[in-house]
Amino acid sequence: MEHMTLEMITACCNGIYFGEEAQKNTEVTGIAIDSRKVKKGGLFIPIRGERADGHNFIPDVMKAGVLACLSEKRLEEPAGPYILVESSKKALRQIAAYYRQCLDIKVVGITGSVGKTSTKEMIASVLKEKFNVHKTAGNFNNEIGLPLTIFDITKEHEAAVLEMGISDFGEMHRLGEIAKPDICVITNIGQCHLENLGTRDGILKAKTEIFSHLHGKGIVILNADDDKLAQIREVGGRQPVWYGKHKGEAYATEIEPLGMEGIRMRLHLKGESKTVTIPIAGEHNIYNALAAACVGDVCGMSFEDICRGIEHVETISGRSNLIQKNGVTILDDCYNANPVSMRASIDVLSQASGRKIAILGDMGELGKEERSLHAEIGAYAAKKNIDILLCVGELSKEMVQAAQNTRNSHMYTVHFDTKEDLLSYLPLVIKKGDTLLVKASHFMQFSKIVEALSE
Repeated sequence: MEHMTLEMITACCNGIYFGEEAQKNTEVTGIAIDSRKVKKGGLFIPIRGERADGHNFIPDVMKAGVLACLSEKRLEEPAGPYILVESSKKALRQIAAYYRQCLDIKVVGITGSVGKTSTKEMIASVLKEKFNVHKTAGNFNNEIGLPLTIFDITKEHEAAVLEMGISDFGEMHRLGEIAKPDICVITNIGQCHLENLGTRDGILKAKTEIFSHLHGKGIVILNADDDKLAQIREVGGRQPVWYGKHKGEAYATEIEPLGMEGIRMRLHLKGESKTVTIPIAGEHNIYNALAAACVGDVCGMSFEDICRGIEHVETISGRSNLIQKNGVTILDDCYNANPVSMRASIDVLSQASGRKIAILGDMGELGKEERSLHAEIGAYAAKKNIDILLCVGELSKEMVQAAQNTRNSHMYTVHFDTKEDLLSYLPLVIKKGDTLLVKASHFMQFSKIVEALSE
């Protein structure tokens, strides 16, 4: 963060400043909500959470050299300046929105039901061939994570790739007010957060709230193969930029799966074409590459640089990350899960040589159809010639039952009540040459299974 004074921060969040007047023109060195991460000269924003109230740490951070704090209540005998606000969370968003407006930088906002993080990584990889790029760290894509990502943008950065995730109506309006993207990418409309959004039409409505917050003459990039997105004809009087496997400004031919090593394809973009290798397994990564190609083109990149960026993309922990350990291949895709991403990961596993073992857990926020959606995954795994299905979680019982009821399936299935039971069983079944897929929604904490397998 640069060039943000306490006076500016007080004004943009409608706060009341308490402290020496001479310090109001002092610039903060950064902003943090974690008392352990506050820099000397920084601003601490205390957040009230379910487990802790950040206000309790204000005395400690002031002693540690923080320049100032926000607070939702008046402080008695504070050790330094503070800004009184109605809501710390709201102030966090307001400060981020103001700071974003001060930045002379190209912002790419990414949303969609599935593939936001992997698409973000692909787009960032492409843009890095020409620009100094800042991107969302991990999955910092909500009303707290997005502002923190924006605060880390400095004058050296030329482009920012921001992931934007929601679970209810109105959230995208709040995120959009913060990010004000110059380019908006929507990956697809799937079956996530049905508990709050009801139907895929509800998801479409919630995701496209972003259109109201495009910066200037914003450009929208959409997946032409998604039936819901295909209904969009124009945004702000401009036609979207389309990508798809076989249609759009960017499309693919000569698709050749390379097993767990990735996928080869011929990329077509506005009259140019070239064979590129995506170093990540799974045909769904074709869409990520096509979206990235469109972003690169819109940002004025050469076709050669775009292709090079696609081939340089790297995986991150919990997202189709391949781990080789003691002769066993672990497909670490445990960060999150929904019906579409589950099928995509099972497709990747089905391409492996040797025995294929799916270690799956519950998927969250699927609404009233949650049991049938889990059952569909079990039946799908059985039809994809997966050798062993191991499940943990109450809803995952439906996967096991459906797999067992699938005709002509020889898949071995076991359900476990706890991750600990599963981990005790794994040494009895795993052999050298096996490939293991580990996937569930984040609340299942399947990263612990990956950690145990990696030891």
